[in-house]
Amino acid sequence: MKNTLFVEPGKVKIENVDKPEIQADDDVILRVVRTCVCGSDLWAYRGLSDKEKNSQNGGHEAIGVVESAGKAVTTLKPGDFVIAPFTHGCGKCAACRAGYDGNCLNHKDNTTSGAQAEFLRYQHAEWSLVKVPGNPDDYSDAMLDSLLALSDVMATGYHAAHEARVGKGDTVVVVGDGAVGLCGVISAQMMGAKKIIIMSRHEDRQNLAFEFGATDAVAERGDEAVAKVMELTNNQGADAVLECVGTELSTETALKVARPGASVGRVGLPHVEHPDVVTPFMKNVSLGGGIASVTTYDKEVLLKAVLDGEIHPGKVFTKSFDLDNIDDAYQAMTNREVIKAAITID
Repeated sequence: MKNTLFVEPGKVKIENVDKPEIQADDDVILRVVRTCVCGSDLWAYRGLSDKEKNSQNGGHEAIGVVESAGKAVTTLKPGDFVIAPFTHGCGKCAACRAGYDGNCLNHKDNTTSGAQAEFLRYQHAEWSLVKVPGNPDDYSDAMLDSLLALSDVMATGYHAAHEARVGKGDTVVVVGDGAVGLCGVISAQMMGAKKIIIMSRHEDRQNLAFEFGATDAVAERGDEAVAKVMELTNNQGADAVLECVGTELSTETALKVARPGASVGRVGLPHVEHPDVVTPFMKNVSLGGGIASVTTYDKEVLLKAVLDGEIHPGKVFTKSFDLDNIDDAYQAMTNREVIKAAITID
């Protein structure tokens, strides 16, 4: 089968490898229908994090069809169309029952890798895979993109809003205009926010944010951005802040634009050496967030919202590539030529 290999920073390529096989009783082998490139995949591609050369590439988002299933899998059968969340909860432990399946206590190997391929071995599939009615041929390209978004970015944006405790009538600031931040805008709108301020300096992303429900955009950075948010909120600050980047500057900005007593939902993978614990203490700001509860949110809220046409997160995929041209997809993401690159599998 075709599989993506990380050659070195700035280069991935397709190689032919053996098709994966069932190794554990709760494994499922998926025929991948669509996958994509995530912002987190770019850390190694840009040389910003260490990764062994000529190693299995990452890739953790997919929709697909069950090819085969281990004998412990009772909820799925070959031919089922599924969303493959990037986390693999059990549905039974204290964390999963509390709605935090991203931190499942029973499945320590809890994240997908190797989804940028024709087939994927998906571990701990009994509860974590999300079944979609029908089969892929029943859906339009736009709907397939929205279903693909439910494997990570839509659920992660929703997690940010959930952890920020967004409520009806709230003023919300979304820090970050990538796919997760844009899905955070969708989520804040779903939860009834009245004012949604997206921090973005890219016109295409601003326009999509407005389509998703944003009311204002702030292009400035640092203290200038904070001042602009304060101007837009009558010097009160935001009721809820969604931090969707993870850098030191984005985290600092999120804390500064939060009003006293606000909540900050953090889903940007932290790249902060010395986190500020003084500012949230002095402002009574609550910090929450972490790895998204993808299966929980998909099953309880998001899949129905997509199927009913209430939300369209697939619009974050602004260009599609076939698997053979996956390095072009990485280049397009790196050069900000696309918001998020979808990968179709023939």
